Amino acid sequence: MIWNTMQLALREIRFNLMRSILTALGIIIGVAAVIVIVTLGGGATARVTSDISSLGRNLIIVVPGKRGPSGREQGTPFELQDANAILEEVDGVAGVAPTATKSITVIYGNESWSTSIHGTNNGYMGVREWALAAGRAFTRGEERSGRAVCVIGETIRRELFGFQNPIGATIRADNIPCEVIGLLEPKGTATFGTDQDDLVVTPLRTFQRRISGNRDISMIFVSAAAAEMTTKVQNDIQTLLRQRRGIRDNEQEDFEVENLQEITKVVESTTGVLTALLSAVAMVSLIVGGIGIMNIMLVSVTERTREIGIRLAIGALERDVLLQFLVEAMMLSLAGGIAGILFGLFVSFWLSEALNLPFILNVPIVLIAVVFSAFVGIVFGFFPARRAARLNPIDALRYE
Repeated sequence: MIWNTMQLALREIRFNLMRSILTALGIIIGVAAVIVIVTLGGGATARVTSDISSLGRNLIIVVPGKRGPSGREQGTPFELQDANAILEEVDGVAGVAPTATKSITVIYGNESWSTSIHGTNNGYMGVREWALAAGRAFTRGEERSGRAVCVIGETIRRELFGFQNPIGATIRADNIPCEVIGLLEPKGTATFGTDQDDLVVTPLRTFQRRISGNRDISMIFVSAAAAEMTTKVQNDIQTLLRQRRGIRDNEQEDFEVENLQEITKVVESTTGVLTALLSAVAMVSLIVGGIGIMNIMLVSVTERTREIGIRLAIGALERDVLLQFLVEAMMLSLAGGIAGILFGLFVSFWLSEALNLPFILNVPIVLIAVVFSAFVGIVFGFFPARRAARLNPIDALRYE
């Protein structure tokens, strides 16, 4: 019985193929839009999370100043003693890297490149989880004496040295000769277009003596020993620095302690809300598609009134007619749903490649799209099917 009903439904769909395609178009667009939005949203979340994680695991960043309506407000720079106090007095700290930065121009031979130089210690590579592709890190003697040595990023190697080995070469950083002793592993471009490999790293004392001319620390990178300790370490650092900077209980601190785990959660939450909102908007297309199916099925009932009358007259039951039109509507919407899934996956893959986002297939959403498209066909096909089933056989036979 069901098989015969499905064959009749397929026959009617093939008989009016163009009308069937146009009828299912709303379902196709709605399902495709939902899949594209959810897939790109998941890819964007994964990309941002990966970029944040690439900064360092369990990383806490301490910066002077506060964010205001017009941007970050400048605060009193930190001192090296602040970083030492964090390492010695805060429990659960795995590493600390006091860092000062400045924009410079580096020169090698006839090549030059504008970049930033970071004055820090060997803890920088450990806290940032940044391995060396070649060469070595600073020795303790180089850090203490302030020797002019540096470790460069992949972008600096490419722009200044091309295919040459940079280890042992001497570059000029703002007219300061600096021996290249190491090359960092490439990390690539971050989500917001920042090239993480475009930097030069030198010992903090070298930076302070020869480049900045002061002892200011513009940022402190801190690594917690374990992920579950990150929040506690963050709070303890905030308390310690408030004491060291003489900030009273009723005063707001002039620095920020940023926990990257919290930033990741905010990004994931924001992306999730936006994806859900856009998906809800895309669902409107499914409702519109369902209304289109209902209208076309009503037209089909009118066109096939005599056929319905004949079936009822020779013994077909109301439920048989009802089932036939319900199956027809469901198959129409299900076909639209499957076509929408295929089209949505194709567009999602293409856009993921174009936007350099990871393609993350959300299987539950695909399954929900299939079920929901069939559900739309049943719901919006029920009224036309019931109308067909309740036709009076005599009136149906007389219909012209």
